[in-house]
Amino acid sequence: MTEHAPAGTPQLSARAILLIELALAMGGFGIGTGEFTIMGLMPNVAQDLNISEPQVGHVISTYALGVVVGAPLLAILGARLPRRILLMLLMLFFAAGNFASALASDYHALMLYRFIAGLPHGAYFGVASLVAASMAPPDKRANAVSRVMTGLTVAILVGNPLATWLGQWLSWRSAFALVGAIALLTVALVFIYLPVSRHEETSNPIRELRAFNQPQVWLALAISAIGFAGMFCVFSYLAPTLLEVTGVHENWIPFGLAAFGLGTIVGNIAGGWLFDRLKFKSVALVLLWSTAVLLLFPMSVHSLWTILPAIFAVGTMVALSPPLQTHLMDVATEAQTLAAASNHAAFNIANALGPWLGGLAISAGLGWTVTGYVGAVTAILGLLIFFQAWKLQGNPAQSAPAGQAVTEH
Repeated sequence: MTEHAPAGTPQLSARAILLIELALAMGGFGIGTGEFTIMGLMPNVAQDLNISEPQVGHVISTYALGVVVGAPLLAILGARLPRRILLMLLMLFFAAGNFASALASDYHALMLYRFIAGLPHGAYFGVASLVAASMAPPDKRANAVSRVMTGLTVAILVGNPLATWLGQWLSWRSAFALVGAIALLTVALVFIYLPVSRHEETSNPIRELRAFNQPQVWLALAISAIGFAGMFCVFSYLAPTLLEVTGVHENWIPFGLAAFGLGTIVGNIAGGWLFDRLKFKSVALVLLWSTAVLLLFPMSVHSLWTILPAIFAVGTMVALSPPLQTHLMDVATEAQTLAAASNHAAFNIANALGPWLGGLAISAGLGWTVTGYVGAVTAILGLLIFFQAWKLQGNPAQSAPAGQAVTEH
């Protein structure tokens, strides 16, 4: 059997490809653990730095801002570098940001270091997705991307609870030190298992910027930023919903988080499988599923035995990620690195937009369960954007910038 590999790279065995995917997924595991652990350690950080919990919330938002800024910026700056070198540099950058976070002396220093730690997040996932897709047959690229993204979903299920436990046992600083160590381990694994590609074609930053500026790319990013928001709208207010509406003891909250984590793992695998079979149409299918799940969520919250499956279903909404990631690599043509990285910037816009919209509705006195309905509206808006993208896809002359050849995928 002939294996696919990046141009100029020696033919790779199935075992070699698996080890490369595991190395790339380890980076995703570290990033996912670093991004979400602070939510579980919010009281610890607030007490140690003598600040309020809402101020710790600002620290979380600062990280997301770092992702939004860093994804396109570092993708452009690193466009001329070989992907192997760029991946290692991005992980070294991420390690430095997390070790600095562990040593932060005050609130403002922690804000700065979390912003720095967020900068390489999107670019890493973008480049890792391109490497994974380049090693897979054309009809299995999305599955390869989803396997690399599994690191992020496993972090939600396993990494975050472990880092939270470590932070509660020792110090919140030890959790960030652990994330930094995982990042260094990723650097070592990429160095060992990802071969040197001596004839790899590097990107041209100017060409990437020109190719990036086309409607299909922007529409796909808009689907990610808006269609994903509903998942974060529900997830962000999950703990108070369980306590105030379902009426369970706080000891059940980790089980709710675990149900969400399991859902993200299943959704991530399903999303890759769907795109390899249905291509861009899979995005519409996931958005329809998301709308149904979010509309049913408010009806499930009054019993522990119905809300746990509902939380699992909300987690499966992450199935939107592999199709959008792979679709962006298809439509961006000569801006693949920039587009793949920017998808994670859009993902973090959703991470900010969903909780903000949900908070507005809750503050208006509509109750904790309103998050499901607010999220359903964002999923429907994402579906409307999809239809516009689908319409443009049927008219390639409108979806490409002037002077650029259109390539069918």
